[in-house]
Parts: sequence; C-alpha cells; structure tokens
Amino acid sequence: MTTKIRAGVVGVGSMGFNHARVYSELDNAELAVVYDADRAAAERTARKFRCAVADSLEDLADKADVVTIAAPTHLHHEIGMKLLGLGRHLLIEKPISDNPAHAAELVDLAHERGLILQVGHIERFNPALAALEEHLTRPRFLEVTRLSPYPGRSMDIGVVLDVMIHDLEIILHLVRSPVTSVDAVGVAVLSKGEDIASVRLHFANGCVANVTASRISMEKVRRIRLFQEDAYLSLDYQKQSGKMYRLNAGKIVQQRVKIERGEPLARELRHFVECAQAGRQPKVGGMEAIAALELAMQITRQIAERAPRREA
Repeated sequence: MTTKIRAGVVGVGSMGFNHARVYSELDNAELAVVYDADRAAAERTARKFRCAVADSLEDLADKADVVTIAAPTHLHHEIGMKLLGLGRHLLIEKPISDNPAHAAELVDLAHERGLILQVGHIERFNPALAALEEHLTRPRFLEVTRLSPYPGRSMDIGVVLDVMIHDLEIILHLVRSPVTSVDAVGVAVLSKGEDIASVRLHFANGCVANVTASRISMEKVRRIRLFQEDAYLSLDYQKQSGKMYRLNAGKIVQQRVKIERGEPLARELRHFVECAQAGRQPKVGGMEAIAALELAMQITRQIAERAPRREA
C-alpha cells in the first residue's frame, strides 16, 4: 500500500483552491493543511476539504512534507526561501519568482538542502503535449495562441508572465536551441501591465515561433501548431484533441492524434509527490523555470520600451 505524503497549500485563491482540491483526491497524498494571509479564506478551504489551518508558515511546515506556493508572484521568493529553509519540498506556481536572481536563490537553496523544487508550468502535463512529443522530430515553425476572458486575478503581472510564460517554457522544451532574436509588441487595455502580447522568436537552429496571448478575449483558446519536415501537427490543449498531416505518396494525409485525456493539474501534483517520495528531479524544475522567466522578462522589457505602460 502506498504511503500518503502530507501536503500543504500556501495561498488559497483560485489556483491554490484547486491545488487543495486535487491533493485531497490523490491516492498518494493527503491534504493536511492550508495557510493564507486571509484567515477566513483559509478556513473556508479547510472546511471544504477537511484539513487543518496553519497559523504561520512554521506551523504549516510542521504539518506538511510537500507544499504548493500559490501566493502572488512577488511573495514566491520570500515564502519559498522560508519553507526550503524549514526542509520542505516545494511546488511553486509559475512564474517561479518576480526576477531571475530571486529564482536562482530558490534553486540554489533547494539544491543545498537536497529538496525537490518543481514549478507549476501545468501545460507540460497536458495529455495533448505528451501526444505531440510522441511525433516530434525537428520543429521548424510553431504558432501558439492562448486567449482567455479577463480573469480578475494575477493583476500584479502582465499577460506575458501570467499566461504566455506557459507557452514560452513549452517552446524552449520542444525546440532545444538558443533564442537569437525577439520581436515583441503588447498593449495594456484594462490593466497596468500588457493584456495582449505577440512575439516572434528566432532560434539558432533556424526554427521560428509566433506566440500570441490575450486575457481580454471573449473566447478561451489554447492551441499549438507545429510544422516539421515530415508532418504538421495541430493540437488543442483545452479540448485535448489533435490532428496530424503527413505527406504520403505526393498527397497530404490527415490522421487523428490519439490522446489519453486527463486533468493536467492532477497529473502535475501526482508527479510532484512522486518526485518528492523518490528524490527524483521533476519535469519542470528550477532551471527550466528560470529559462522561461528570463525569456518572458526580455519580452516584457521590449514591450515596455515600445509601448510604455499607462498609469492605472
């Protein structure tokens, strides 16, 4: 029988609440404790999932072996350093921190303490991406679109650090070549930071990626199209469906991509717990998260230079 590991969640907003829900459902973990600066929110979550409410981070560390940090981005470094210092394995929601220097400190401390540090780039656990990777050879061109209605959360960061960073991490993972140029534009509409952004990335191996993100769309879209020498793949992260087109005897032939559907967050947290139990490095550790963060910040700087942010 698998021994269940004690899990805790710091920050029980929209994302943290879902982490608490999934931990309570896993067969290799139990939701032991939650903590939030808003005590009433923590208590509501604790009642829903029948767990304890911590009075402090120290109290939470006493009650949990693995912890999700789903607090605002600017608090990731402070909370993460504290919990790593207390010997707890961490899953930090993306972005890993508000700057690469703070992120590096988290990575270094986790390494020194022999602790697992996973970062919540959830799309790496989407079955649609796993299906794409099965057919991946050498990407030549990628087109990625991520649109959503105005979320009313994560307003401390722009759309690039909020949602585009998912796609940046995936693109770096798929292409596996240095970025040689970045051409980005973005516009602030409802927020202080950019709400719409578009970027073209050029890579040393010749691959090109066009990436678009918006959080003021009327529809929700999460798609990736990938072109390589032997095929064109089109995948929908949201619907977990896909198609592939190949050149066969001079004709383009379509075939459906087989995808075993499942909840990405459940796959992500199960992977985190398994890594903590086995001492195994996660799919998306600190170094992968830092690479995505550095690229995202390069994009946001270029956007700011071209279209200065308006005052709130």
